[in-house]
Amino acid sequence: MNAIIMAAGTSSRFAPLSYEKPKGLLEVKGEILIERQIRQLQEAGIKDILIVIGYKSGLFMYLEEKYGVKLVMNEDYSIYNNTSSIMRVLDSLEDTYICSSDNYFPENVFIEDVKNSYYSALYAEGPTNEYCLTTDEEGNITEVTVGGRDSWYMLGHAFFSKEFSERFREIMVEEYKDEKTRSEYWEDVYLRHIAELPPMKMRRYRPHEIEEFDSLAELRAFDPKYLNDTGSRIMKNICSVLSCEEKDIDEIVVLKNGMTNSSFRFTCIKDGRKYVYRHPGDGTEEFLNRRSEYFSMQVAKSLGLDKTFIHMDAEEGWKISYFVENARILDYHNPAELSKALSILARLHEANIQSEFPYRLWDQANDFLQKIQALGKDETPDFYDLNERISRLHLHAMEDNWPECLNHCDALAANFLISDDSKEDIDMTLIDWEYSGQGDTAQDLGSFIACSDLNYEEALFAIKAYLGHEPSDEELRHYLAYTAIASYCWYLWAIYQECNGVDTGEFLDLWYRYTYLYSEKAMALYSAE
Repeated sequence: MNAIIMAAGTSSRFAPLSYEKPKGLLEVKGEILIERQIRQLQEAGIKDILIVIGYKSGLFMYLEEKYGVKLVMNEDYSIYNNTSSIMRVLDSLEDTYICSSDNYFPENVFIEDVKNSYYSALYAEGPTNEYCLTTDEEGNITEVTVGGRDSWYMLGHAFFSKEFSERFREIMVEEYKDEKTRSEYWEDVYLRHIAELPPMKMRRYRPHEIEEFDSLAELRAFDPKYLNDTGSRIMKNICSVLSCEEKDIDEIVVLKNGMTNSSFRFTCIKDGRKYVYRHPGDGTEEFLNRRSEYFSMQVAKSLGLDKTFIHMDAEEGWKISYFVENARILDYHNPAELSKALSILARLHEANIQSEFPYRLWDQANDFLQKIQALGKDETPDFYDLNERISRLHLHAMEDNWPECLNHCDALAANFLISDDSKEDIDMTLIDWEYSGQGDTAQDLGSFIACSDLNYEEALFAIKAYLGHEPSDEELRHYLAYTAIASYCWYLWAIYQECNGVDTGEFLDLWYRYTYLYSEKAMALYSAE
C-alpha cells in the first residue's frame, strides 16, 4: 500500500491565506493539516507516501527530512488541473490512497480495513453543486453528476485497488493527450469511464468525520483562533489601513486570480463598507514597476480620475481600494460613455504630469518580439514584413516630436468602471494603473482604439471626441500611427501568450487586422505630406 497526497494547487478560493502559503500548510487546532494527515497515514502502517507539489513548492521541502516522504514536482499546476498531478505519479498507482492535503480527519480514517476501491462521501441535505453519487444495491458507484439535491457527494480521500489503478492508468494516458482533459479533475475522467473501470464503492461518512475548508469563514467556524489572529500579513495590512481588527474582516469573495495579480472583495464590519485588496503575483516585480504605479495612483487620486484608491505599498505592491457596487464596464458603442472615457484620458494628458518612469509601446513591442524569437515562433509568412512596416511608421511618429507626459498605458474598457448610469453625468472611474508611465500622449488613445471593437469611422469619432475638435492631418496621422503601433504591440503580446498555452481568443486576429488597417491609413497621410 502507498498514498499520494495532492498538494500542488493554489487553493484560490481560500483568500487571503492561500496567497501566502498553500492551504495544506495551515495550522488547524494546533497541527499543520498535511503533517496531521502524514502522521495518520503512517500510524496506519503506510510508509510509502508521495506528495505532489507545485504552488510555493519550496515551503514543503522540510517534509522530506521530517517525515521521510517523497516530493514530486508538478510544473503545470498553474495552467492545468489535478489531472496534471495524477500524471506525475501515474506509475506509482498500486493499492493507493489518493488524498487532498487540505482535508482534516478528526479520527484516523486510514486505519479502517480496506479491500475494494472506494471514494469517501458525505450527505448533503437540499441542493448542492458537488459531485453527487448514485450507487447500485452493492454500494458500487454507477453514476456521478455535477450538482444534485439530497444526495451523497464526493468529499475527501479515495482508494484505488491495484486492479483499478492498472485500468485507470491506461485510460489516463490516452485521455491526457486531449487539452480539455488537462483542465479537468481526475474525477471527471473517472465519471466518463465508470463502465470501463473495475467497480468503485461509495464509503459513507457521518457529518464532520471529514472536514474541508473552502473559505476563511468555514475555517473560523471550526477553529475560532482564526477570528482574531490568522497569522496573515495581508490581514494585518488591511487592519492597519482601515484601523480595524481581523474579526471585522468578513464576506471575503475572490474577484481575480492571475499571473499578474490576485484580488478579493471583503466587508469591514466596523464601517459596513466593501473594499478590494489587490495582491501582487509572485515575480511581478521583474516586469512591473510598483514605484511607478504608486506615483501614478497619487496623481490619479489628486485629479479625481480614480475614485476607488485608498492605499498602496510602493515596495510590496499591495493595494486597498473601495469596491464599486453594481459596477459595469465601458460600452464602446454608447457615445456618451465613450466621450466620458476619452475626457478622462484627455484630463490626464492636459495635466501634463511628468513621470520619471518611462513606458513606451515600441519598447514593449520589441521586448515581446525578442521573446517570440527566442521561442522560435516567428514563423508566419509576413512576420518580418509587418515588423518592417511598423518600424517605418514608428520613425515617422517620432519625427512628429509629440509631447510626452504620464500615460495610463492600459486604457481598455475593463478599466473604465461605471457605478451609476442614472445620472446625467456618468459616474466613471479609471482603475488599474500598474502599467502607467511616461510616454507619447498618443499611446493611450492608440491603445484605447486598438483594444476596442470600434470600426474605422467610429475610431475617427473617438479621436475627435478626445481632442474636442476635428483633427488636423498632422494630429490624425499621429493618432492613427499610434493605434497601429499599439495594435502591433498587443498582437505580439498575444502571440507570446499563445506560445505559453494561453488562449487569447479573437484578439490575436483583431490586433493583426488593426495593425494593417491603421498603418495603411497613417502611412497614406505621412506620404501625402
